[in-house]
Amino acid sequence: MKHTFIEEIELGSKNALLKINIIRYYINNGENTLADLGKEMELSVPTVTKLVGELIEEGYVVDFGKQETNGGRRPNIYGVNPDSGYFVGVDIKKFRINIVLINFKGEIIESKFSIPFNYENTQESFDQLCNIINSFVDNLSIPKPKILSVGINISGRVNTETGHSYSLYFFNEKPLTEVFQERLGIHVTIDNDSRAMAYGEFINGIVKGEKNVLFVNVSWGLGLGIIIDGKLYYGKSGFSGEFGHLNTFDNEILCHCGKKGCLETQASGSFIYRRFLEKIAEGNSSILEKRIKKGETIIQEDIIEAALKEDMLAIELIEEVGNTLGKHIAGLINLFNPELVIIGGVIALTGDYLLLPIKSAVKKYSLNLVSKDTTIKLSKLGDKAGVIGACMLARSKMLGII
Repeated sequence: MKHTFIEEIELGSKNALLKINIIRYYINNGENTLADLGKEMELSVPTVTKLVGELIEEGYVVDFGKQETNGGRRPNIYGVNPDSGYFVGVDIKKFRINIVLINFKGEIIESKFSIPFNYENTQESFDQLCNIINSFVDNLSIPKPKILSVGINISGRVNTETGHSYSLYFFNEKPLTEVFQERLGIHVTIDNDSRAMAYGEFINGIVKGEKNVLFVNVSWGLGLGIIIDGKLYYGKSGFSGEFGHLNTFDNEILCHCGKKGCLETQASGSFIYRRFLEKIAEGNSSILEKRIKKGETIIQEDIIEAALKEDMLAIELIEEVGNTLGKHIAGLINLFNPELVIIGGVIALTGDYLLLPIKSAVKKYSLNLVSKDTTIKLSKLGDKAGVIGACMLARSKMLGII
């Protein structure tokens, strides 16, 4: 019995690996002739013709017709069929959700940003998340069976191989991916949010050929995505990058991980949020002061917006976090010797208010011989980094190229 391409991937056949490499080539380089593809992949033209023919039959590759030339016989060109399948990416923030649909080629087809949401480790929060995803899918113009996979970003400790999340929505021993699949009716993968953001920037963002990259996710919490030699670094169980839980401070602030003194307790969005409210209560002024005293609930994004409107209290707290982070990013640079450090996450939307103190502290605390080879830049994708990464990871995992 002849297997489909997806079944071949699951079986791990040599044929599937060659087809994956063909699709990867088309995704990365665009359309090309069979002869040129054969040269790039070091395969004979008959072999390439057979494999591409099978991919055309299965709908993953399209014959785009004759190539324009200056004379002579014009060869046909082939490339990925963008409508052969779709992927949904879900990026969960503390107070909102971003969802995007991409086609097989990686182009954004539909998107919905800043859907109100309260990210809590409760069954009610999980149910709300599933309802939001189902609503998004149900309102798409494409049929549900055309969605090949949904990639969902989860903060904290995520084992993407087993499908377990140990920080959030860990209600029983059943893999969270299975629970999601039962609720959504679509194949689901999960990954750590910082790692997904790193991947989004690597595939579609600010990375331009660098192979050793660190992505520092400064959001409600503090995370790290690590790329070594062009590949995501997961660690033994997928728990790499817990930058925010370095034991750094001699304080009595209880981190959400259950321990005290974590870097995250004084260098994250949650710290800025907590200290902002404390300072307002102490009598400091801010453009948000009246709203708070009226009893209105403000969220992290309100403080970011205030900073961008030159609110000094918000700016001071963001710069404080930048100084603290820079000192410890210097340590990461000393350890990893990366080509590029990307500063991303919600707090990074404040731009130079966060970046400049980070750079100043890195210069002060890192080894000059090491740090001179490292460039520090803000995320190019900004608020889209996580959701783009989720989409791209869903596609890459299905193709087995992660």
